[in-house]
Amino acid sequence: MINDPWFTVQQIDETTFAISEYGHWEKVHSFLLLGQERAALIDTGLGIGNIRTITDQLTDLPIDVLTTHVHTDHIGSHGEYERIFVHEGDLDWLIHGIKGLSLEQIRRDIGRDISQPVPEGFDPQTYQPFQGEPAGLLQDGDTVELGGRALAVYHTPGHSPGHLVFWDQLNGYLFTGDLLYDGTPVYAFYPSTSPVDLVASLERIAEIDGVQRIYGSHNTLGLHPQILNEVKHAVQLLRRNDLVKFGTGLHSFNGFSIQF
Repeated sequence: MINDPWFTVQQIDETTFAISEYGHWEKVHSFLLLGQERAALIDTGLGIGNIRTITDQLTDLPIDVLTTHVHTDHIGSHGEYERIFVHEGDLDWLIHGIKGLSLEQIRRDIGRDISQPVPEGFDPQTYQPFQGEPAGLLQDGDTVELGGRALAVYHTPGHSPGHLVFWDQLNGYLFTGDLLYDGTPVYAFYPSTSPVDLVASLERIAEIDGVQRIYGSHNTLGLHPQILNEVKHAVQLLRRNDLVKFGTGLHSFNGFSIQF
């Protein structure tokens, strides 16, 4: 297995890899999925290290970058790849940057609470988040074909307008980006987020049959599908108490939490 000072590579199965950045406070995961003809890279991490140096060691297949959403910690190495795909809801952010989020704030967030040595050349004071045109757009209901392996695309807004979840039915893997993970809250209190949409998106993925493992973009790698039952319970509770429409603050459930 690859030994890298910044990235931790964990093999989920023979054709699926998690590429993690545990040295940063956000503990970001990106995922490389290999098909017979192409590979998919779900997000490209923080951009503190060049994730292309890792994917080049794992596969010679052409790589399509599938963007769960356009926040800085998910698009850091997008510039290293030619074929980037995103939902239309986040397209403007990808091209022009996130409105209302200053470069100074991005640099503060990228450089704080780092617990291991960073790659040579990284300087948070000169960090530049990726901006650029995608190769194409992904829509709800699309299928990404990799050759002998297909990913179903779910548009799951809430955390961002164009947030996407990817369902690998063949293996039972659900890649949930920042819609669902554990350890720290899922955030939906920025001007660009929607608590109502977030809860509807959680409800939708909780109904997917056959999920064997859930891979969110932060913290614990590989959640048991039992958490989807907790999601269903949380949705019912939030709606019954009108917390989606009127509530603010942190709402914690067994396994995950939401910050409205």
